[in-house]
Amino acid sequence: MPSTRIEFTGSLGHPLAGRLDTPDGAPLAWAVFAHCFTCSKDTKAAVYIARALAEAGYGVLRFDFTGLGGSGGDFANTHFSSNIDDLVAAADWLRAEHGAPALLVGHSLGGAAVLAAAHRIADARAVVTIVAPFNPAHVTDQLGEGLAVIQADGEARVTLAGREFTVRREFVDDVDGQPQAERIHTLRRPLLVLHAPEDKVVGVENARHIFEQALHPKSFVSLDGADHMLGREADAQFAADIIAAWASRYLPQPEPAPLAETPAASAALQGGTVRVSERGTGAFAVSIQAGRHSLVGDEPIAVGGNDLGPSPYELLLAALGECTVMTLRMYARRKKWPLENTHVTLTHAKAHATDCQDCETGTGKVDRIERVIELVGPLDDSQRARLMEIADKCPVHRTLHSKVEVVTRAR
Repeated sequence: MPSTRIEFTGSLGHPLAGRLDTPDGAPLAWAVFAHCFTCSKDTKAAVYIARALAEAGYGVLRFDFTGLGGSGGDFANTHFSSNIDDLVAAADWLRAEHGAPALLVGHSLGGAAVLAAAHRIADARAVVTIVAPFNPAHVTDQLGEGLAVIQADGEARVTLAGREFTVRREFVDDVDGQPQAERIHTLRRPLLVLHAPEDKVVGVENARHIFEQALHPKSFVSLDGADHMLGREADAQFAADIIAAWASRYLPQPEPAPLAETPAASAALQGGTVRVSERGTGAFAVSIQAGRHSLVGDEPIAVGGNDLGPSPYELLLAALGECTVMTLRMYARRKKWPLENTHVTLTHAKAHATDCQDCETGTGKVDRIERVIELVGPLDDSQRARLMEIADKCPVHRTLHSKVEVVTRAR
């Protein structure tokens, strides 16, 4: 599944680092994933769940809150309210660049954040919390003896998950004043609560409080045997499978795109016409309809694309490779030769015309396609030599070497 690095501006004006995990085809819906307190987008739970949701057909944006992971800013200057604002900024970016953030998913304190942010993300259709605290102030339990120092001195260095962070009184005051119960009660969106009964960090009673405070439709699923961090891939996969199945009931299902706008155009497609249209996901991604077959095309990340599918030149190489393999198979079958398989590897580049022995011009550059053919099977030397000659007779090869006229008209 493609995973693309992205960046957008957070609530405090700093660049936030994110990743966009997408399925091979058009996403069923777009989701935003919020990580746990002092975690990052690259924690096991975030990675496992985002990838599993992508495999289920969802596009997922996971990102680092200000001051964490690869994002800019100082964690000491952040608080729960700035996390909420970062979430809204992530949803705004996703909406502008790809599509509506229909699903909000949050792990631990990130779960509390999505409950708080949902009211400000109008196109969010459903919300999921994973081992989330009912009250965001629960996170201060992780500060240990540092909490007293913060209250007395205004800030303290505390160790969280093996790393040191500066936490200030503003963070504690902010997290204490969150109207979370009211937010949950007025969520007005389908809610899925996932919690591990044996969670030692955020007790399962938090899930009960969230569930009781929320109005229907609401659901609860037990992550039996999982720990708070969902460190086992199997636990994260199970959570993602549940989320994907549950969300499909509440998220809009895309209608299949018509093959053509008119009966005449539909007949043309069935006769071998290819139709290419923008997908609306990414800078260059396109949907390709070839008869009843669909695929995705895109440009590499290096040239501004999202790498959701093969590039135009890669598709051209694929056409030549496909034609080569088919032509050799037809010839070997007719001759009853023991050709077991054919592997064709192709590359494309611009070559100086002076390096091309068969080129009509000696100046400038020409397109050069290198084709390496591996013939598998107990063939003798004469059979192999003949098959290599036949490769140059495949229809696409001949088309590429002939004069091609492209006629363009408006519709």
